Amino acid sequence: MSEVPLIEVRNLSVRFGDLQVLHDVSFRVNRGERFVILGGSGSGKSTLMRCIVGLLEPTSGTVLIEGEDFTKANRAARLRILRKFGVLFQSSGLFASMTLAENIALPLETYTSLDTPEIRSLIDVKLASVGLSGYAGFLPSEISGGMKKRAGLARAMALDPQILGFDEPSAGLDPVTSAALDTLIIELNEILNTTMLVVTHELDSIFNIAQRVIMLDKSTHGIIAEGSPHELRKHSRDPRVRAFFHRNRS
Repeated sequence: MSEVPLIEVRNLSVRFGDLQVLHDVSFRVNRGERFVILGGSGSGKSTLMRCIVGLLEPTSGTVLIEGEDFTKANRAARLRILRKFGVLFQSSGLFASMTLAENIALPLETYTSLDTPEIRSLIDVKLASVGLSGYAGFLPSEISGGMKKRAGLARAMALDPQILGFDEPSAGLDPVTSAALDTLIIELNEILNTTMLVVTHELDSIFNIAQRVIMLDKSTHGIIAEGSPHELRKHSRDPRVRAFFHRNRS
């Protein structure tokens, strides 16, 4: 992994009216890293992810992508930076009225000048990469929850982003399907060197996926631990961190 961070968050704060969600959060994510944002319910995990990928403007602070200020970027620069991201949302984010092929084609038709045969070829490649060869003509309602997550991931990968974001990827999945998705995330990271930014509170996924984590805490509105999840479980002296890592795994 490069020592130059692909993502750098500096002194980021988010407030909604009188509600302080995040305060003075700073950290770095290296290129090619599998980085997990964890914490309990209401700790600001998804809010932080939304700030990083440009879906929410922080109250203060800076998000740098490859050293470029994303928070203050003009429209042209912002669109260019957004091309570096693909996001798998908790609900998969697929358009219900579109087939899987049409869902994946949408960003390709919007942001590239590829012709129809080239787009069809890429759709096949993306579906194959997530284990869904042969499902191009299926609607989201015709496949399982785990397959929807994989199809959403195929769409997130359509433009070959440098960064893939996952918001609670295991939500709603049984343990076997969740473990298979974890394995897919690891395989894609190792094959493509895509930086994986994952929001989750699921212990099994954290220990399966993460090379490094930050832990957010609702009471402090910030980071209370950073490092390898295995090292934090063994050596952290913070009772909040120990309670999180030593709870019963689902």
